Amino acid sequence: MSPSTAMLEDLTTEQEDILATIKAFVDKDVIPFASEFDHRDEFPTEMVQTMKDLGLFGVTIPEEYGGLGLGLTTYVLIVEALSRGWVALSGVLNTHFIASYMIRTYGTEEQRQNYLPRMATGDLRSAFSMTEPHAGTDVQAISTRAVKNGDSYSVTGQKMWVTNGLRAGLVMLLTVTDPSAEPRHKGMTAFIVEKDPEATEMPGLTIPPPLKKLGYKGVESTELVFDDYQIAAEQILGGEEAGLGLGFKQFMGGIELGRVNVAARGLGIATLAFEEAIRYAQERETFGKPIAKHQLIQAKLASMATKIKAARLLTLDAARLKESGKRADLEAGMAKLYATEIAEEVALDAMRIHGGYGYSQEYSIERLYRDAPVLILGEGSNEIQQLIIARRLLEQYAI
Repeated sequence: MSPSTAMLEDLTTEQEDILATIKAFVDKDVIPFASEFDHRDEFPTEMVQTMKDLGLFGVTIPEEYGGLGLGLTTYVLIVEALSRGWVALSGVLNTHFIASYMIRTYGTEEQRQNYLPRMATGDLRSAFSMTEPHAGTDVQAISTRAVKNGDSYSVTGQKMWVTNGLRAGLVMLLTVTDPSAEPRHKGMTAFIVEKDPEATEMPGLTIPPPLKKLGYKGVESTELVFDDYQIAAEQILGGEEAGLGLGFKQFMGGIELGRVNVAARGLGIATLAFEEAIRYAQERETFGKPIAKHQLIQAKLASMATKIKAARLLTLDAARLKESGKRADLEAGMAKLYATEIAEEVALDAMRIHGGYGYSQEYSIERLYRDAPVLILGEGSNEIQQLIIARRLLEQYAI
């Protein structure tokens, strides 16, 4: 058991075994090679295959549909362990996890039977498409239209920042089906879009080249451009009769889970940055002694470890609350806000401890420093998290 997981005194034997397996995989097959893949912006095919072999794509999918049937807390621990190796791996898993949750929670039984078994094995991987060029934080401003035409719908619009958008064989898509609805979110509908993985041109759907990013490389972020894309009414999440107009609610349900997930990813980045920093501080000498003996370095290490433990407790609290079936938007927002902010702070402190070497591509620190900001921006920016937290607090403390 690593020092980080030793903080968790109530792990089950099953959780300990799972985390030990993933740690062995990450230490042997991920950390030594992650920066090379990052610098080439190369998809980690063999690493993803190992994730499939370990059953990670079906962690939370019920056993009756071929998954492992494990809870959200276990999934969060897995995401942290993967992200400690490389956040791109948890990125491959993240949108897939949200999509499987949405189908499991809101889908028809036919949709569950059709998709979940293939999703559990990872043979069918999924993306999650909500953001548009002019509508990120303000989801209700999306304009992608789905217009009914007999037994099908014609979809036209442009989506942005779709993680796994190219390689996914399934996309959860949020559209506007009734632009006159008041409030506007009641006119939004979610579709389950099946597509050809890695094909960039399909009838009514074009996928431009992946977007170039500062970090978070290896996993693609794409646009999806729909132009009179035809999709059957039966592909509405939950079926046309029950699911029409519920897309916003369904996507927000997925996003709440995603925020706990993103917090865990921030924890993974911070944990590796701290491990690299405390190791280097004991190896590097200045003025005749290891820099770990200097009080300024000790203060940084103490602050880093304290922030990581606090973030872990916030994240596990949110996961366990959500897993119990209770409302957890406040706790998920707090966990996401804090864990992602400290991921950037800890990565920067690790760079400072490494000095010039922290800025070099020979060390993993520069990669961690570039990967951290995407978590601050994604799944609802941290500025929005503060508003969500404040509004819930005002509800709780209303006078």
